[in-house]
Amino acid sequence: MPSVLLLIAGLAGLLIGAELLVRGGSNLAIRLGVTPIVIGLTVVSIGTSMPELAIGIDAAREGNPGLAVGNIVGTNLVNLLLILGISALIRPIPLDSRILRFDLPAMTAASVLVFIMARDGFLDRIEGVVLFFASVGYTLVILRTSRTESAQLRAEFSTEYAAPEPADKTSRPVLDLAYLLGGILVIVVGADLLVGGAATAARSLGVSDAIVGLTIVAIGTSAPEFVTTLLSTLRGDRDIALGNLLGSSVYNLALVLGLTILFAPTVVEVPAEVLEGDLVLMAAGAIACVPVFLSGRRINRVEGGLFVAAYCVYLAWVLVVRA
Repeated sequence: MPSVLLLIAGLAGLLIGAELLVRGGSNLAIRLGVTPIVIGLTVVSIGTSMPELAIGIDAAREGNPGLAVGNIVGTNLVNLLLILGISALIRPIPLDSRILRFDLPAMTAASVLVFIMARDGFLDRIEGVVLFFASVGYTLVILRTSRTESAQLRAEFSTEYAAPEPADKTSRPVLDLAYLLGGILVIVVGADLLVGGAATAARSLGVSDAIVGLTIVAIGTSAPEFVTTLLSTLRGDRDIALGNLLGSSVYNLALVLGLTILFAPTVVEVPAEVLEGDLVLMAAGAIACVPVFLSGRRINRVEGGLFVAAYCVYLAWVLVVRA
């Protein structure tokens, strides 16, 4: 199958699988008594990061570390610059205290930590363990702080992630489980197709796996985050939109990259081009969010436009100069 068709089929599988996984996982979590705010900040954020995890593990095991690392770094650049910027362009984003005291520091710390770890040109299993347990700690803090969030924020998540009431209540858990397992299977198959197509496309175009991972694959696998953020923005649920986006960015760097390193047969090499360019921009973008978020406790349209422009300049640089 031509590489273009493999890429399209793989991306379609990842997007469909992520939707099934998030839908089934969210409904099962509600039935198990998990609160909607925890579901929104963990189940949904992790679910939308599953395409990156499947690609990372598959690429690392197939000997394409550039694709594995490039996809994760590229996805976070899409999240922080493109998706966040477009969301602010649609409507300025007011920032609540939770985002400023927890989500923003966690996202910035994760970006800087990965940047520091990668400076020697590779990521080993010890670093993978550190990142994985950082994701566990992040989740535990979410569980702890969710109990003290404002009534308004809890009501927002309760409306967004309310469980549907089917006519046949006995069959619904089975259906939700089928969605969950089916979503995982579709994601695995989609990742395999996409990694194969991306590697073939890189060879045929004469570019590195990292370039393909930073562009086509990163933009494609960011679609779940983009759709979630866009719909929440249009509905006016800004806390949900930004919480899911920052949460997904943290899980990409801690959980996804950590497990990718642990499942890789050897250390995961970080290509020099990613190390000297994309990782620097990712860490700088995360740090730049701090003054933007704190100034006026909102992201206005001008700042959103600057974020989108910065991503467009970065994308042009990758495609024109580096390719």
